[in-house]
Amino acid sequence: MFETLTARLNQVFDGLRRRGKLSVADVDTAMREVRLALLEADVHYNVVKDFIARVRERAIGAEVSKALNPGQQIIKIVNEELVGTLGQPTRLTFLEKSHAH
Repeated sequence: MFETLTARLNQVFDGLRRRGKLSVADVDTAMREVRLALLEADVHYNVVKDFIARVRERAIGAEVSKALNPGQQIIKIVNEELVGTLGQPTRLTFLEKSHAH
């Protein structure tokens, strides 16, 4: 599942990187693709809706329009919002089951 999500997001980001300047339509197209990728990865609809709204608001604001590389800035925003939504990635630690007799 995560491989598919990663592949889909990479496709979206590759398209953004190729553009020098991003229009609102470019951002909307990218957000539509990100929304579909997240929904296909079984992320809850309300989480996706809120996530996309936050990313879009930041992406069409001055934060991106003043960036030297708008595509990279949107990738940064998506990453920050994913971390904000899901939390910092951490290493999984598995505890041994104790055998009670």
